[in-house]
Amino acid sequence: MKPDYGDLVAAAAEVWRRAYAPYSQFSVGAAVLAGGRTFTGCNVENASHGLTICAERAAVCAAIAAGERAVEAVAIVTDTAQPTAPCGACRQVLREFGTAVVVISATVRGARSVHQLSDLLPASFGPEDLGYRG
Repeated sequence: MKPDYGDLVAAAAEVWRRAYAPYSQFSVGAAVLAGGRTFTGCNVENASHGLTICAERAAVCAAIAAGERAVEAVAIVTDTAQPTAPCGACRQVLREFGTAVVVISATVRGARSVHQLSDLLPASFGPEDLGYRG
C-alpha cells in the first residue's frame, strides 16, 4: 500500500500561511519527510529577487540542520488552480538526496499530483557524477 502523504501535505499547507511573498504574491509551503520526521519551510522573498529562498530548499535545510541526511518525500502547497512542481533549483537540491524522492504537489483547495523526482529531473547530475559513493 502506497502512503498518501496526507500529513505531509497538511504540514506544507500550514506553513504556506506563513510565507513571505510581498513581491510575487506567490506563497509556497513545503514539508520534507526525512528520517521519519517532518520538516517545514516557506518561501521568503527579497527585494533583490535573486536572493529569494524557495520553500522546498528551506525545508531541506531544516532537515539537514536537524541532522537528517536522507530525504524521502517533499510536499509543496500553493494557492493555484493546478498543483505546482518545484522550480529547477529546488529539483537539483532535492536530487542531492537521490532520484527516488517522492514529490507531492498540492493546492490549498485539495488538487494533488505525485511524481518521482527522476520523472521531474531526467538525466540529472548527482553526487555519483563526482565520484562520491556516500
